[in-house]
Parts: sequence; structure tokens; C-alpha cells
Amino acid sequence: MTYLILGLIIFFGAHLFSTFRSRAPGRDIRQKLGEGPYMGLYSLVSLAGFVLIVWGFGAARPAPVLYTPPPGLAHLNLVLMLPAMILLVAAYMPTGRIKKAAKHPMLLAVKIWAFGHLLANGELNSVLLFGSFLAYGVIDRIALKRRGNIGPGPDAPVSAMGDIAAVVIGAGVYAAILLWLHPILFGMPALPG
Repeated sequence: MTYLILGLIIFFGAHLFSTFRSRAPGRDIRQKLGEGPYMGLYSLVSLAGFVLIVWGFGAARPAPVLYTPPPGLAHLNLVLMLPAMILLVAAYMPTGRIKKAAKHPMLLAVKIWAFGHLLANGELNSVLLFGSFLAYGVIDRIALKRRGNIGPGPDAPVSAMGDIAAVVIGAGVYAAILLWLHPILFGMPALPG
């Protein structure tokens, strides 16, 4: 459990630092260091935290059970993961109606993913992992709104291809994780037994 907690602290420490760093001219560390060095350091710290999270999560099994969700919530989680995957892909596509409506589709995808997994998993390591991602998603969205970063503006051009690609690729990723990749990547089947 120690490595999981340490990983969460490092990973979200870097992300929260980036969220709340000063953006005032002359005080912005990103401007002082330069884009490349700042992003390089940010990426290395985040990667180190992520590796510790993955390793620590697996090492924490079996974890104490905090609550036992009813089976229906595992099924609800499966339903929630489809829009989460579509939103995640939409974040990297040209602006379509999905991206425009979500404003920050990656953050929304992370919040849906984390919430769904909290509904379906009551072990301590799962609650720490998914609860941390959900809390960060909420905090970062509030910070973005306060900074006036509202995502694609109302006048941003809309591409139907962005939406089509997000739905097709997102559904494909969802199917691949659901049917094959979840046990390989995460050591557990996605489909409830």
C-alpha cells in the first residue's frame, strides 16, 4: 500500500503543482524554464508516480474490503466506460460537438472512469486509486473554470469527423478493453462473473 500512496502523492503532486502554479508574467515557472524543460521534468515526475501507482496497486492485492457493491453497480460501470472512452478519444480529435459540449473531455472521461470504478470496487486500494483520480478531476475542472479556460469557445469550428472518429475509435478501445485487454493490463476481467 505504501508504494501506491507514494505514487499517488508524486503523480498528483506534479499535476496539482501544474494546476495551481502562478501564471503571472515573470513568475510562471513554465516560462522561466522554457516549455521543453518544464514539460520534460513534469513528464518524468508524472511517469515515476504512475509507475509507482501501477506497481503499488498490484502489490496491495488482496486489499481490505471497505464496502461490497451490489452486482448491478459493476454492470453500471460497464455502461459508463463507453462514454468515458469516447470522451477520452474526443480530447485528441479535431473539435466536434462532443468536444465542444464537454469543454474538457479528458477530465470528464477521467471523472466518469473513476466514479464508475468506485461504484464497482470497494477494496481499499481501489478506493484510494479511483477516489484520487475523481478528486483530482473535480479540483482541476474547478481550477480551469476559475482561470477562464473553458475549452473550445462558442465560435470554434465544429468538425463532424472529430465526432465520428471519437465514437468509432472510442467504441473500439472500449470493446478491446472489455473483451481482451482488461485482464492482461489490470489482472482482472472487466466482465462481471
